[in-house]
Amino acid sequence: MSECLESGQLVKLAGGLYACPRKSRFGALPPTDDAVMRAFLGRSRYVFTGPESWNPLGLGSTAMFASRLVYNTKRSGEFQFGNKRFVLRRVRFPRKPTPEWFAVDLLENHGMAGVELGVLETNLSGALLAGRFDQDRLVRMAEEFGTQATQALVKRARAATGRE
Repeated sequence: MSECLESGQLVKLAGGLYACPRKSRFGALPPTDDAVMRAFLGRSRYVFTGPESWNPLGLGSTAMFASRLVYNTKRSGEFQFGNKRFVLRRVRFPRKPTPEWFAVDLLENHGMAGVELGVLETNLSGALLAGRFDQDRLVRMAEEFGTQATQALVKRARAATGRE
């Protein structure tokens, strides 16, 4: 093992977690975040969320995090693997997250994203009017994964479109 580490064939990411870096013409490439999570969490399901998923929704979030936010079914906590930090949360999430679920996730984490709920509600109403989200799926995601406050906000935004 130490020979592989010394030669650069393996890189230690954390206690008991190693990577075999891919080579490029610019040097060794770090493992992808997905590869790190697969190695760390094994067969447990996980989904990356946070600003990378929230900002493209066009609801007013422009946040940036120094860590990747990962929902999973196994662990919670903050972890450093190599030079990357991950915040893992053991929470429920759908098998195949949709934009509507990410919108509910943003509503649930508006404080972390630095967006006021009033701004999100206004922007969500506009997005629903523009047809950017499936309204029925959004309501289902809010009912299954959101708090009562989030469910009420989604229903108000939907009502603003004239469809209830």
